[in-house]
Amino acid sequence: MKKKGMATWGLLVIALLFLAGCGKKADSAAVSVTEASIHIEPETKPIVIEPETEEETEAVPQVYEPWERLEADGIVRSYLTGEMVPAAQGNRRPLAIMMSNDKAALPQYGINRAGIIYEAPVEGDMNRYMAIIEDYDDLERIGSVRSCRTYYTYFAREFDAIYAHFGQSTFAKPYLKNVDNINGIDGIGDTAYYRSKDRKRPHNAYASFDGIQRAIEKLGYSQEYSEDYQGHYYFADKNSPVHLEGEGILEASKVTPGYSLNHPWFEYNEEDGLYYRYQYGAEHRGNEGQIAVKNILIQCCAAGYYAKTDYRNINVHEDQWGGFFITNGKATSISWKKDGEFGVTHYYMADGREIVLNPGKTWICIVPTSDAGRIVLE
Repeated sequence: MKKKGMATWGLLVIALLFLAGCGKKADSAAVSVTEASIHIEPETKPIVIEPETEEETEAVPQVYEPWERLEADGIVRSYLTGEMVPAAQGNRRPLAIMMSNDKAALPQYGINRAGIIYEAPVEGDMNRYMAIIEDYDDLERIGSVRSCRTYYTYFAREFDAIYAHFGQSTFAKPYLKNVDNINGIDGIGDTAYYRSKDRKRPHNAYASFDGIQRAIEKLGYSQEYSEDYQGHYYFADKNSPVHLEGEGILEASKVTPGYSLNHPWFEYNEEDGLYYRYQYGAEHRGNEGQIAVKNILIQCCAAGYYAKTDYRNINVHEDQWGGFFITNGKATSISWKKDGEFGVTHYYMADGREIVLNPGKTWICIVPTSDAGRIVLE
């Protein structure tokens, strides 16, 4: 990461900040991002506002560190959401499962249960999801399940997850050795997956909890977190949530990440504090209703193509453009940095401190830097 004395902003963002500095509001403007890079030298601690007086003590946010588990009475704080969950789920390695986003595959089954969802291009403008799920014990249908791409193996490793996929691109195959995975085109495929009769191939491959468990046992994978796994995110206490305030904070009642095929967007609901997902011109619904999340991360990554193909080659290791952290109707520019090849990705505010998520589900949009100009916050 290059060290710079000041953040680098897109021209429209600069204009908004100038207006804010003059005491004018920019909450009615739509921010179309032409450059989303903020290169800063990150520190290693989350943002915690220290009280100036004893009277202010109650207003100080309580922050839970990634490794802080706090297990009691059969419940434990989730690594994925920061919420208290049954210990049997929270102490078990999650399932990171590939899901199709083709219209012919809708709705996605099990996606409403995901604590973390990654969305990234796979071929050309086509997107695909990886849903990271703790709570799937009662699910008989998860998917439809699609094939692996290189960068998804790194995402799964960040959460010490067991990675489920149905095949892989030629370019991704060498990377599967780096993650415990359940491959639908291997011999274990008949154990973990099945074909439904209400969809056509390749959109009819599904997993179930029972099938995944049988496959894990046959493959000999441990379902306990690795001893050296230290979690991922900082979380605020639900009674003292994060509200983004101050210089550089943008309105984000509607968030459009700019993907050109499914044209998704998120709309903020002030009543419950969640962002509701839309795509293909309508509500984005899983089999359990419209998808809603508490936090959105837009991570801009340098990207190209493998050889003379439509397969995307996305660099998820080196930050060149930054991105955005969005929660509770507001957004702020961020930078990011990954710990080595297989470590977690940290996201940093403009002052260099690591972000603190609000407890709940998080959607991560991986956006190629060439498409950053399509990102709109309004």
